[in-house]
Amino acid sequence: MDRQGAIWRILAAGIVLCAAAQTATAAENRCGWLHNPTPGNWWLVDRDASWTLREQGPEDGPDGMDLIPDISERDYRKTNGNYGYACACMTVETNSGQQRITKILSVRQLPLSKCDRDKSLPSE
Repeated sequence: MDRQGAIWRILAAGIVLCAAAQTATAAENRCGWLHNPTPGNWWLVDRDASWTLREQGPEDGPDGMDLIPDISERDYRKTNGNYGYACACMTVETNSGQQRITKILSVRQLPLSKCDRDKSLPSE
C-alpha cells in the first residue's frame, strides 16, 4: 500500500470514529416529578426541563416504559381519578434538543417529600 493510500484510510477511519462518538448517547440520572396525568401521557420535570416520555397516541414511548412502577402503589398525589404524579429518579438516555427521554434504563420512586424539599424543582 502506498503512503497516500494509507493516509486516506487513516483519515476515513478517524471520520467514522468521530461520527460514531457524536451519535452515541450517555446515560443520565434525572430526578424530579414523574407525571402521569391521563392515560398514555408521561413526562418527567426536573431542574433542567420537562422531558416527554410518552404522549397519548400511536407511539408506545421509549424502550423501558415497562420499568416504571405503578406509581399509585407508593407515595404519589392523585390529580385525576387514578392518575397523578410522584417523585422519582430515572437513569435515561435523552434527546436534549427535543426534550424527550429516548430510553429508560432504571426508575426509582422516591417519597414526595424528597421532591417537595428540592428547591431546584418547580413546586407542584
